[in-house]
Amino acid sequence: METEKKSLLDMKEGREGVVIEMLAESGMRDRLDNMGITVGTKLTKVNDSFLHGPVTVKFGNSQTALGYGMAEKIILEEPVIKKILLIGNPNGGKSMLFNRLTGANVLAANYPGSTVEYAKGNVTIADEETEVIDVPSTYSLKPTSAAEEIAVRMLAEGKPIIVNVIDSTNLERSLNLTLQLLKTRRPMLVALNLWDETKHTGVNIDVEKLEKTLGVPCVPTTAISGEGIKDLVELIPQAKISSYDFDDAERWHEVGNIVEAVQTITHKHHTFLEWLGDRSVRPLTGIPIAMAVLAGMFWAIWQIGEGLSSYLFEPLFKILWLPLMLKLSAALGGTGFLHDLLVGSFNPANIGTEKFFSELFGESFGLLTTGLFVPIGAILPYVFAFYLIMSFLEDCGYLPRLAVLTDTLMHRLGLHGMSIIPMLIGMGCNVPGVLAARIMESHRQRFITVLLMVISIPCMAQTARIVILAKGHPWFTLPMIFGTLFLVWLSVGLVARYVVRGKSPEILMNIPPYRIPYMRGLLKKLLMRMVWFLREAVPFVLLGVFIANLLYTSGIIEFMGGLLKPVVSGLLGLPPDAVGGLIIGFLRRDIAVGMLLPLNLSFRQVVVASVMLTIYFPCVATFAVMFKEFGLKGTLKALGLIVLISLMVGGLLNLVLSLAL
Repeated sequence: METEKKSLLDMKEGREGVVIEMLAESGMRDRLDNMGITVGTKLTKVNDSFLHGPVTVKFGNSQTALGYGMAEKIILEEPVIKKILLIGNPNGGKSMLFNRLTGANVLAANYPGSTVEYAKGNVTIADEETEVIDVPSTYSLKPTSAAEEIAVRMLAEGKPIIVNVIDSTNLERSLNLTLQLLKTRRPMLVALNLWDETKHTGVNIDVEKLEKTLGVPCVPTTAISGEGIKDLVELIPQAKISSYDFDDAERWHEVGNIVEAVQTITHKHHTFLEWLGDRSVRPLTGIPIAMAVLAGMFWAIWQIGEGLSSYLFEPLFKILWLPLMLKLSAALGGTGFLHDLLVGSFNPANIGTEKFFSELFGESFGLLTTGLFVPIGAILPYVFAFYLIMSFLEDCGYLPRLAVLTDTLMHRLGLHGMSIIPMLIGMGCNVPGVLAARIMESHRQRFITVLLMVISIPCMAQTARIVILAKGHPWFTLPMIFGTLFLVWLSVGLVARYVVRGKSPEILMNIPPYRIPYMRGLLKKLLMRMVWFLREAVPFVLLGVFIANLLYTSGIIEFMGGLLKPVVSGLLGLPPDAVGGLIIGFLRRDIAVGMLLPLNLSFRQVVVASVMLTIYFPCVATFAVMFKEFGLKGTLKALGLIVLISLMVGGLLNLVLSLAL
């Protein structure tokens, strides 16, 4: 087994190594020896040093804390973790194969110095722990996007084993990347994935002949059922460096020769999914299908979210958390700064009434009441429902078809159809939506996509709060809010097409066949997104509630309300107390909408405030990602446009509704 030397300080958390050298003076060596740490001792690093603090290690049944300087002088020999890169074209089942190999041990991460996300996990191969990385999909080693550039950089790092994941039903296009990978002269094998679909599509591949031609092992796999995964794992140690050579200028000719030699195609009849797939991209039938899919999507999100909130989360908070909060409230004396900070401010006369729960957990703004109920009890059910449906649409292959149908409309906005995908993702949370905009080829397209997303597409957390805010008002309140946002989206896009400079390439996209999603992979993706949401939302919600408390108790809200009264009350027609929502909106827009609940807004004010807070500043997490994507200049330009548009739209909407009502 290959090993490398490093100090205990440099070793990663959870890694194990054997002490081979002590650089400390004799007195320190004696102290370590007395503790049982000497040359030959096997140590497991429990945690890293924080701010030059101690490092904790485990050996045998003991845990020991070692000072920063001491840890720096203990040299260990640690096994080198082998690295496997899963590389392939989009829609080739690479991520499904990754899920089969790694099980639940998955970490989503950004490549250093970029916002490109990839997944990595571990698998044991031949009794050795091996790291598996799901490399961003690419068609070529000549990158045309940020994600493809990262894929090429990952390939150049270290000495990885390459598993080239091929779509067996699309051998000709897949082999273009395969031949380029062979020329890197790295250990490699080929996974002929989606092997089950070859039987339905009339494709026959001579695996032995292909293996002999390429000079690397080739394994038929079906990630969705697990077929061939065991064979793939067993063959990974036998990965070979191919000696296959060709003139790069003749690569496609070489691909044609290979396909002609190893593949035969027999006649087959269209399946129902193929029939449906064809009709999903034809405007006459595709548009009604898209309308039905989107209507069904939002209906399902509403039903699942409302069901989980009403029948699971609210009862849990009522039965388990409410009694604890009442006891805490009594222990804190029922009033005072600390009481209002932790439990919130409420009317004791309402205890036991029907409206007390919503008052305590929705309007009191206590850290342990509103701060926890809003992200977990009120928002999480809808976010869960959104990502469940979204993951299904991603994995079944519908989203590229929606991109084709919307391409003509998107071209009017300086974009192409693929921009609908980050916008849909942005409905769950703007942060991954901004990151997903990297699929757009040019800076101009990415900028317009992100601009339209942050000013007119509320995240699911904010949408859930808007729905609550609109309750008790006329049925057309929500259609008016979202109809106005659509008009803003369309208008700003039409203007941005002529104002924002740069190139807008045409759409060039692979449309995969419809497939039944691999449920294990879908649920794993859903779990990762839920964990990410909780890590992202809960801290910012708690911080937002804390700041809101300080603003109210210190009188800053009242002061700012008076200062900004000409804008808030005059231009927008909102009560002065609404300024608190505008301030907190920069931190979390859903909390900002929640701050409007106790103000008993009129129909006009609900519409203006909901639209205004959607267009208004993006939340701080979205702002941070925009800064990474577009730099300071691009972000400030976007924010300037956002503030200007929000004031114009809010003022105009207030004027129109005031005249109409």
